[in-house]
Amino acid sequence: MTNLCELGCKPCEGGVAPLTRDEAKKLREQTPEWQISEDNIKITRRFEFKGFNKTMSFVNALAWIVNKEMHHPDLEVGYNYCVVNFTTHAINGLSENDFICAAKVDKL
Repeated sequence: MTNLCELGCKPCEGGVAPLTRDEAKKLREQTPEWQISEDNIKITRRFEFKGFNKTMSFVNALAWIVNKEMHHPDLEVGYNYCVVNFTTHAINGLSENDFICAAKVDKL
C-alpha cells in the first residue's frame, strides 16, 4: 500500500462513489487515531493541547496543509482542543482525499 503522506489530493467534483466501509477501514490502517463515523460519511480526530496558543498554532499549521491540498475539514476549536472532521462534500461521503489529509495532519 502506498504511504498516504506521499500522495496528493485529487480534485473531486462528484460523480464518483464514496468509499465503502471496507475501503475506508483499509485506509484507516495508516491513520489509526481517526474514527470513522457510524454512517461512513466522515473521519474524526480530537487533538488536545496545553493552552490556546498551542491550539491555534496547530490550527494554523493544519490550515496550511489542507489549503495546499485544496481539501478542507470542518473544525471545532476550543481553548485547549481541536476536533477535525474530514469528509468529501461533493460525494457526501469519504474519499481517499480525506485519509491523505488525515495522514498529513497526523505528522504535525
